[in-house]
Amino acid sequence: MKTAVVGASGYAGGELLRLLSAHPKFEIVYIAAGSYAGELITSVHPQLSTFNGQKFKSTEVVKINECELVFIALPHGESAKLIAGIDSKVKIIDLGADFRLVDSAQWEKYYGGQYAGSWVYGLPELTDNKLIASATRVSNPGCYATAIALSIAPALTSIEAEDILAVAASGTTGAGRSAKVNLLGSEVMNNLSSYKFGGIHQHTPEIEQVLKQVSSKEVKISFTPILAPMPRGILATVSARLTRKQSSEDVQETYRSFYNQSKFVSVLKPGVMPSTSAVLGSNNVQMQVMVDPHVNRILVSTAIDNLGKGAAGQAIQNANIMIGLPENAGLELMGVR
Repeated sequence: MKTAVVGASGYAGGELLRLLSAHPKFEIVYIAAGSYAGELITSVHPQLSTFNGQKFKSTEVVKINECELVFIALPHGESAKLIAGIDSKVKIIDLGADFRLVDSAQWEKYYGGQYAGSWVYGLPELTDNKLIASATRVSNPGCYATAIALSIAPALTSIEAEDILAVAASGTTGAGRSAKVNLLGSEVMNNLSSYKFGGIHQHTPEIEQVLKQVSSKEVKISFTPILAPMPRGILATVSARLTRKQSSEDVQETYRSFYNQSKFVSVLKPGVMPSTSAVLGSNNVQMQVMVDPHVNRILVSTAIDNLGKGAAGQAIQNANIMIGLPENAGLELMGVR
């Protein structure tokens, strides 16, 4: 299947190239990166030796329309500018935020700028896969939204859903490739710091939206992100008050049953904790769940690779579903710890 990657110079774009290079059905025929057009791919992604000698192309809608499938990994607000010219027969997975939110007011509050509409939200473990399979346009979830929504979704019927707390630490690739003072090595090393503090992170409405769709309940979340001194990975801790007394064994059984058919989510045995290094380079999700009886709260710890399940891996998972392949095609990778 003729496949394009637009925005291939970024971290998510590079991970798409790595994973797609070994995919059994997707043939990469067009690799675009606007500001890097004409430069060698390996000058930006030296790990991608498969692409030795190949150069980034300029972003041209005409070239995109020659493909059957396109992954767009552009900064927020940029995808919407391309869409009007792309043929309706071309299947698109957008890794940006442009089409995630169904509420225009939430877009204006958290992102600003013109609202472009919404597409099918591609979180396969929580979204009806029939919707993804029948779509030609799918919006890939945010990395934090993926980790946090997966963490608490199985418990929604037994918690106070308007009082969910989440704290999640992410590696620096989650902030993109643009140079920023707070991402300099001397600022990041040996340091942890919160950011977008006080409920203002843009993934907040996205998390509430998908959880509301899953449960048909009003959902509110207080989310604090943390910048961690590592390149990639997310470790999320999510907590909510239970509406009735339950044991850790009870909630573990609920979670195992909920994710029983999942090819990527693993609910770990009691006493085994998720770690970001264990999912590095994969589309896998590690999860541990317990009850803190002192406060009658459920606690969930979840690890993902923000460039894997949080971006490129999940995008390929969605593409597989869209064209009728097994959802794990090209994604049968274990972590590289």
